[in-house]
Amino acid sequence: MSTAVLESTITCPRCAARKLERMPADACQFYYECSGCGALLKPKAGDCCVFCSYGSVKCPPMQAQQSCCR
Repeated sequence: MSTAVLESTITCPRCAARKLERMPADACQFYYECSGCGALLKPKAGDCCVFCSYGSVKCPPMQAQQSCCR
């Protein structure tokens, strides 16, 4: 079993600001405030968290292909 990646770069769909963030290893993050424009990001339909929607790496539960947070 491989180790989950715990950092992901979130890209804001509104202003394209990018920021490297640390993901929680055992929980989903439903909201994220963009440091560029202040937009409150929420997961896209069908995604469990903001990292799965806007991150460069999916959240740890999805990396492990487990059911995520729902």
